[in-house]
Amino acid sequence: MIRRAGPRKGVYLLPNLLTTAALFAGFFAVIKSVEGAFVPAAVAALVALVFDGLDGRVARLINAETDFGAEYDSISDAISFGLAPAVLIYQWALQPFGNVGWLGGFLFTACAGLRLARFNTQSGVHDKRYFQGLPVPAGAAALGTWVLFVEEKGFSGVWVNLATLFAVYVVALLMVSNVRYRSFKDADLRYRVPFPVAVLVVGLLILVAVDPPLVLFGFFFVYALAGPVATVLQLRRRRRERRARSEVDSPDREN
Repeated sequence: MIRRAGPRKGVYLLPNLLTTAALFAGFFAVIKSVEGAFVPAAVAALVALVFDGLDGRVARLINAETDFGAEYDSISDAISFGLAPAVLIYQWALQPFGNVGWLGGFLFTACAGLRLARFNTQSGVHDKRYFQGLPVPAGAAALGTWVLFVEEKGFSGVWVNLATLFAVYVVALLMVSNVRYRSFKDADLRYRVPFPVAVLVVGLLILVAVDPPLVLFGFFFVYALAGPVATVLQLRRRRRERRARSEVDSPDREN
């Protein structure tokens, strides 16, 4: 008698190992934040970002995408980019604000979870070229690089705490907003690019090497700001187009 092969059990090792590395980096960031080692905590959050970017690409590369991997990745993201940055920011700058401070940290964590849940439920229907709302890893990276930038430059004072409190609430709300952000998933690195683009990439790498905290914070700050700016410009363009159409149609109605 021939036995039918049942469904294969087990998980793909390499993609889930990378996801575990991202989860470990997020957990390490929480531990270091509680200990008051804020720079290592921020660096660990960025390391988690690197591993999170690798696991999905490796899974697609070796054709190892599974529902288990997607769910595990979401859990890892919730801890590494939802909880860890909130603990870091609270321990670093939000404690003086009391309830307003820890509520800001909780809002960031809750919005990160909501953003991840929405992404999972809409992954098959939205435009792959855009994210709806600020991606959770980008929001976490914006806060983490802000900590690195301030610590490296030696800034201090009440204005740092106030700016951080404002940033936490804004980033949290951007994650659950309908503002669109480019995903760059349509970019294909296999094709040739113009020579000036290659020179620009080299220049950016040099800038990162010269002043990593400043350049990284600048990059994520500009990315977080790009969504609202593009949305405002798009709304203004649509308003002008509607006004132009109404001006064209108005003489016809009079006649």
